[in-house]
Amino acid sequence: MNQSKINKRKIINDPVYGFISIPNSLVFDIIEHPFFQRLRRIKQLGLTHLVYPGALHTRFQHAIGAMHLMCNAIDVLRYKGLDISPEEEEASVIAILLHDIGHGPFSHSLENSIVDNITHEVISEFFMTALNKHFQNKMSLAIKIYKNTYNKKFLHQLVSSQLDMDRLDYLNRDSYFTGVSEGVIGSERIIKMLNVQNDELVVDAKGVYSIEKFVLARSLMYWQVYLHKTVVSAEYLLIHILRRAKELVQQGKEVFCTPALGVFMKNTFNQKSFLKNNKTLEQFALLDDYDIYTSIKVWCNSSDNILSMLSQRLINRQLFKIEYQNTPFNTDYINKIKEKTIKNTGIKDDEVQYFVYTDSISNSIYSQSSDKIKILFKNDMLLDITEASDQLDKEVLNKTIIKYFLCYPKDV
Repeated sequence: MNQSKINKRKIINDPVYGFISIPNSLVFDIIEHPFFQRLRRIKQLGLTHLVYPGALHTRFQHAIGAMHLMCNAIDVLRYKGLDISPEEEEASVIAILLHDIGHGPFSHSLENSIVDNITHEVISEFFMTALNKHFQNKMSLAIKIYKNTYNKKFLHQLVSSQLDMDRLDYLNRDSYFTGVSEGVIGSERIIKMLNVQNDELVVDAKGVYSIEKFVLARSLMYWQVYLHKTVVSAEYLLIHILRRAKELVQQGKEVFCTPALGVFMKNTFNQKSFLKNNKTLEQFALLDDYDIYTSIKVWCNSSDNILSMLSQRLINRQLFKIEYQNTPFNTDYINKIKEKTIKNTGIKDDEVQYFVYTDSISNSIYSQSSDKIKILFKNDMLLDITEASDQLDKEVLNKTIIKYFLCYPKDV
């Protein structure tokens, strides 16, 4: 065997799963590429560490974990008689490995302030296309699986569905690093119970209880971690910091930025920008958490009072108060808060938008419109989890919960 290939059969010691093997040399080379190594410098949960101090794990760790689960899932399905070729296995592993490569630093905040109406899923496709060219089209099948244009639908479902390897990893991983035990799921048992019927990913009936726990755990993690009110307050503060900085830059004012961040502050990039100019993707690949934090630290002493005040609040964790309710906030109440804020801070009327703002967040436990989680019984009967379960309330599962919030300084 070629010595270089032997050297690429590395193992990674992961705190969640133990030793993870890199399955082949192509996967190793993709992991070594700067586009992928960048994920080491992007936290999986953004600003969540301001609430749960242990939440400092990276998107790199999550991608490696999801890759590991994909390898396990392929082994299980083959054992149950599914015909999955070595090429399909490699492509599926690459597809899940790169499913999050388009995330920028503090992804939600970035998509709402620096780039214009372009999601991380679209940028992931751009990265995969560029990497495919770099690796002489060896990733073409992986891209087809990722985009669900390959003739085996269940392989795409392992990458992206309501029971994909992405969710199985991030629930356990985020639970581990936040210390929120409600998110712990039996991912190993769920994978052992996976099967395929009519080209659809299904779960053997013996796994129904594990799926019930999975569905409920995801719901609990969303409200306890991902949409925790203090996390939402921090993320929206960051959105307003970046918007203010970009506004100043585009007015021609001098604002410190790292070179990578400066490109996105001076220009407005949308999907067409990425398609027209290959350099845009390379510039995006240089952007990570360190660019954002470095710039915000400097902005704490900005000559612009608004940018300085907002930046100091984030760096020193002096976050805005946030109120949640089930209906939109009364306009009179919002205006009253704005008047007090203007009086207490000395800011101008047109600047209060950076200190008082309202929006909404939503979450649905289980979607009936996308790929459903189907339970396979011995008589080959398939039932949706909402029908197979006697523990889950169908009406509650299908309901989208919307919460409205209002942010403003605590001293108002």
